[in-house]
Amino acid sequence: MRREDRAMRWPLYALLGALAVTAPAAAQSRAKAVDEQLDRLFKALRAAPDEAAAAQLEGRIHGLWLEQASPTANLLMARGERDLANQASGEAVADFGAALDLDPDFAEGYTRRAVARAASGDDAGALADIEQAMRRDPRHFSALQILSRLAEQQGNWAGALAAWQKALDIDPLTRGGIERLEMLHKKAEGEAT
Repeated sequence: MRREDRAMRWPLYALLGALAVTAPAAAQSRAKAVDEQLDRLFKALRAAPDEAAAAQLEGRIHGLWLEQASPTANLLMARGERDLANQASGEAVADFGAALDLDPDFAEGYTRRAVARAASGDDAGALADIEQAMRRDPRHFSALQILSRLAEQQGNWAGALAAWQKALDIDPLTRGGIERLEMLHKKAEGEAT
């Protein structure tokens, strides 16, 4: 290699080395900022004045949850969502699984894979994914809603009620949440609906 080539490449190598050192710090700083935003949004969600305001806050929370994954994982998530929309649940399970291979602490990835697994008839796998999502983010109201619906499908009315109540503790104005809570109370208590 010529001396001029080496002289030109040295600043590039130094820059790449600096980026390698600062990238983890930047990612940690971004994660902290996202966590702080989520804390504020969850506080606002509990105090939302109506279902419409709560739905907007839910959307912002879901957006931040997705930002917790790498860009590549988000591409796989988008592909999995398309698969679900096209009733290709097996492909969706694979795409969400690939996203989780890249980002194994991604709670939203587990939640979406739970939906795909449930759609493909794998309730045990869906429940395992819900458990993983809740370990990573105990405030994941969507995971609790899915858990409630899975319990309902299995005729476990007490379990469906308990999961739904926990979801409402986090997101009190979930669209249709109170009506579902009343229905689940009746079913769990053995009353006719």
